Amino acid sequence: MCGIVGAIAQRPVSEILLEGLRRLEYRGYDSAGVAMLDENGHIQRTRALGKVAELTKKLTSEPIDGTMGIAHTRWATHGEPAERNAHPHMSSDRVAIVHNGIIENYQELRAELIEAGYTFTSDTDTEVVVHLIEQQMSDGKSLADAVKVAITKLRGAYALGVISKDNPNLLIAARQGSPLVIGVGLGEHFIGSDIQAMLPVTNRFIYLENGDFVELTRHSCQIQDESGHVVEREIKQSNAGSCSADLGEYRHYMLKEIFEQPASVQGTLEGRIGNDELVHCINGDNVMETLEKVEEVQIIACGTSYHAGLIASYWLEEMTDIPCSVEVASEFRYRRRPPRDNVLFVTISQSGETADTLAALEKVTSENLAVATLTICNVAESSLTRESDFSLMTIAGPEIGVASTKAFTTQLVALQMLVGLLMQAKNESPEKVKMLIDNLKQLPLFIEQALELDKAIEKMAEDFIDKHNALFLGRGDQYPVALEGALKLKEISYIHAEAYPAGELKHGPLALVDAEMPIIAVAPNTSLLEKLKSNLEEVRSRGGELYVFADKAARIEKQDNLHVLEMPSVPESIAPIVYTIPLQLLSYHTAVYKGTDVDKPRNLAKSVTVE
Repeated sequence: MCGIVGAIAQRPVSEILLEGLRRLEYRGYDSAGVAMLDENGHIQRTRALGKVAELTKKLTSEPIDGTMGIAHTRWATHGEPAERNAHPHMSSDRVAIVHNGIIENYQELRAELIEAGYTFTSDTDTEVVVHLIEQQMSDGKSLADAVKVAITKLRGAYALGVISKDNPNLLIAARQGSPLVIGVGLGEHFIGSDIQAMLPVTNRFIYLENGDFVELTRHSCQIQDESGHVVEREIKQSNAGSCSADLGEYRHYMLKEIFEQPASVQGTLEGRIGNDELVHCINGDNVMETLEKVEEVQIIACGTSYHAGLIASYWLEEMTDIPCSVEVASEFRYRRRPPRDNVLFVTISQSGETADTLAALEKVTSENLAVATLTICNVAESSLTRESDFSLMTIAGPEIGVASTKAFTTQLVALQMLVGLLMQAKNESPEKVKMLIDNLKQLPLFIEQALELDKAIEKMAEDFIDKHNALFLGRGDQYPVALEGALKLKEISYIHAEAYPAGELKHGPLALVDAEMPIIAVAPNTSLLEKLKSNLEEVRSRGGELYVFADKAARIEKQDNLHVLEMPSVPESIAPIVYTIPLQLLSYHTAVYKGTDVDKPRNLAKSVTVE
């Protein structure tokens, strides 16, 4: 979702800002813009509807440059995608800002500002902020003090970057509920929505806390916390390379990330599994003592991460006898939860900045609803990681494609390690723990075998080019796999897709079955296989076109309207992870055939940092 880049340096920053925007394109956006303070002390602004490439064209034909500037990629919330709504926004040619987040009380602020004589040129909530700042400066306040007063009037979430021609050597940043990072260079400072935007120019970062207010010059960085006290925040050094997001030999990031899964899974397991026990998995104090107390697990997540949580609920209840409930974060945060004893509250998020999940964690913490909070996340310094008691990190590396692939499978690996740790804490059978570990050790190899089906799946995807609807089926812990498969197909190919437990066919979905409705099923060799076969026959007898990913030992034979792709025989505990792979590939190749923007599907954002 919306990306911010800013810089104050001794060198020209135009190309730094543009490259930062390019590296934030994965977040999803509909317009882009840049504002810089030129050598004459004037703010020059250029904005463009569409991709960063369109902004680059404009800047090539009409260059602007300077040693301080801010830039932005916008994902429309208030106001349609249009150049007038693109950031940066300005007031009286005096102040320019970029903003991520949502200002909930913007309408009342807008009315007050119009009455005070301000003219609005956009439909956005952001424009009220820049006019509020200019209004305070017109009353005689400095830029820093004007921003401080303005943000006290805001209700909602924001990450801000602010420049003014009145203060040519000062870049202001502020954070409340939306992520913002400071990049520390030599005689220069940067701001960004995440470190990816700044990796080409620095590998030293300060992760801002909620309520932080920052004054940046070339040589100084002063941070005040929400109480107004000057504080020191630790500078973290990142080991991520500036080329870690390169496509390499792949046509799209999504395909690259699908094929990175054996390595990302191996990385997530590395150093955490011994011969007969799990070790060094969870960060935090007194982990095992806390896990011993756990009587219930509550998982909260959104989207793909929610599906990971659903799969984990099957594992938890099957392997540990600990009851587990899973809920979408946006629903959990607004309903009453009766208090229960010794609940482990688990959040799952690729970015660690998902707004609804963070709000759910805040609710649990403030209402003391959990014995402990744990997050499963891919970003070590994210808000979720910092605000949870414990963290279990996935080692997926940067995931650029909006449709999550390797983040999902590494979340599942982390969740299965959590199950194993709970088994150890509860003194479950050592043989069962060892079996779980042995199966996890084999997982990267099984994923590689599933990836070898790529060409066959590419051929299968040709059948989906002219389809408008699809139905995914699974049973047991494969039902959430079907949900994830349906989500992937609809996200990137724009084919309407739904998923059902296969046993529910006769309760409604059978009415939709005909030759134009492809039915995709996942069929590992489990105790529910024979029941699934019966469900598939229900589809075949009604003329449905079936596409089945089946264990080679399942003995499901190909027929005219039954297409079977044989999968490797895998242990039941890791089957959901392995069976996810062909559904990712099917969605990818279908989207390529349909000519959609695979890595940046319309209307979607990678990191959803607003409600």
